[in-house]
Parts: sequence; structure tokens; C-alpha cells
Amino acid sequence: MDHGPSTNRITGLFKIRYPIIQAGMIWASGWKLASAVSNAGGLGLIGAGSMYPEVLREHIQQCKAATSKPFGVNVPLLYPNIEQLIQIIIEEKVPVVFTSAGNPKIWTGILKANGITVVHVVSSSKFAKKAEEAGCDAVVAEGFEAGGHNGKEETTTMVLIPAVRAAVNIPLIAAGGIASGKQMLAAMVLGADGVQIGSRFICTPEASSHDNFKAAILQADEGDTQLSMKKLVPVRLLKNDFFKQVEEAEIRGADETELKEILGRARAKRGMFEGDIHEGELEIGQVAALIHEIKPAAEVVEEIMTEFTATQKKFMIQ
Repeated sequence: MDHGPSTNRITGLFKIRYPIIQAGMIWASGWKLASAVSNAGGLGLIGAGSMYPEVLREHIQQCKAATSKPFGVNVPLLYPNIEQLIQIIIEEKVPVVFTSAGNPKIWTGILKANGITVVHVVSSSKFAKKAEEAGCDAVVAEGFEAGGHNGKEETTTMVLIPAVRAAVNIPLIAAGGIASGKQMLAAMVLGADGVQIGSRFICTPEASSHDNFKAAILQADEGDTQLSMKKLVPVRLLKNDFFKQVEEAEIRGADETELKEILGRARAKRGMFEGDIHEGELEIGQVAALIHEIKPAAEVVEEIMTEFTATQKKFMIQ
């Protein structure tokens, strides 16, 4: 079934059917999820943040074999092996790169010189302007509701999207708190050209995150996630024993060094990939409270677009 506008600034930019981007999430977004979303008409992203360079290359090659549609890679710019990751992306001719957690000026020019479409993730109008000045083709404005690493500004999506829309002219993708067609339409009414969805795609069979983590998301209610570790890099977590340990340390005024010790190594892998829902780091958005079932990524895309189109018609929004 066809839904919504046949083309807009995002579908045209990425050469996709629907203006839905699956976020590149650590320990969840391998080639299986990315290819499934791309095959369903959206843009799937491989999350390079949890991959060694050669693992990334393998996922890119597997994704190419699984879909003939466009897909991309999300790259946190603070990643220690960034030069190797970028080289692999260029060598493998990945068509789209989403960058985050760093200065877009450093790599945007190099990527674009190799024919790659570049999008940067921001949490404020100030950084959206910097992304536009750096030559990015589009920007993701990610609100406070989003899971994982988040902006220190704590600006909600409802406020952030119109603010960024007024600040830049390049295509705008809304992220944070979006898991349904109604939420997608609301974001686009506020000025977005498309949406990036993370948490909803974690609860799919294709996501590489552990079944224990997926089950915990289905049980989440309002207030069960909270922004944490603001002295390091703010990250929204599902509340568990590890979260409580961090919270207690923050309340007593723990410094960065102590928080780093608590975090330790591979805490996110332990929680999201290995399934330790008590002592692991569980990154998920507020919208987890609205996710109640695991279903294939293609069904998620179809469900979102069906609701989007029906709501659009109901309110006669063009």
C-alpha cells in the first residue's frame, strides 16, 4: 500500500519511499535491521558505535547483499577508530552517513567529496546552524525524550523542531519520542521533513539487541527512563540497579572519575547485547512506555505509515 507524499525533501535526498529513518543504535542496529527497514521503504542505518572497523565492513557487505535499496551508517565522531571507519565507509561506497557526537566540519567535506550524503545529529539550533555551515545535506534534531546519548540542553522535541526549522534551511529530520504515525505527523506539522525512529525498532526480531532488553522495554511505563550521567555524556537509561547506583553517586556529588569507574568498560554491551537487565546499561527513549509488542521491522514501517496517512486525511493536512 502506498502512503503519504510520493516525494519530499527527505525521500528525494535519500531516494527512499517513506521519510522514515531507523536510528543507528549501538548493539541494536546491525545489517539485519538496517536492510529490513530499507527494504520496507525507509532508510536503515547500521550503528557503527559498537563495531570494530572490520566488523563494520562485514555488516556493510551483508547489508548490500540483503537489500538493493539505499542504506546508511551512523558514526559517532568521538569514536577512537574514526579514521578507519571513515575509510571503510568510503571504500565500500556507502551512500549515506549520519554523524553524531562531534564536530561535523572535520569529516563532512571528505565524505561529500566521495559522493556520500551527510547528515549530522544535533540537540540545539546552535549546533544545527554549525552543521549547515559545515555543508551537511540535512540535520537530525533530537529532543530530550530520545534514548541513548542526549543533549545537555534538555530541549523537548516539541520545542526543538520548530526552533531548528527557523534556524536552518537544509532538510530537517525529527527524532526523540517518535514511534507512531500520529507522532510522525505531529513532527512534520512542526516543520520536520522526515523522522528518525530508534526505540520502536529495537523491539523487532531483526534488532541485534538481547531479548531480555526487548522484554524490559515492553514492561516500561511512563517515568521508567531518565537522563543520567550529565557530568560525563548525558544518556537516557531505563531504570535498573545500575541506574540506581549512578543516581546515588550523582546525588552525593560524585566527580567524573568516580562516575567513569562505576560505568566501567562494556557496560552498554553487557546490558543491551548480553541481556543483563540489572547491572547493564539500558539505553532507551521515553517512548518505550508506548511500545507493547515485538513485530517485524517491515510491519512497524507499514503500521506507522498507515496511521500517518489516516491521521493526515482525518485532519485534512497536506
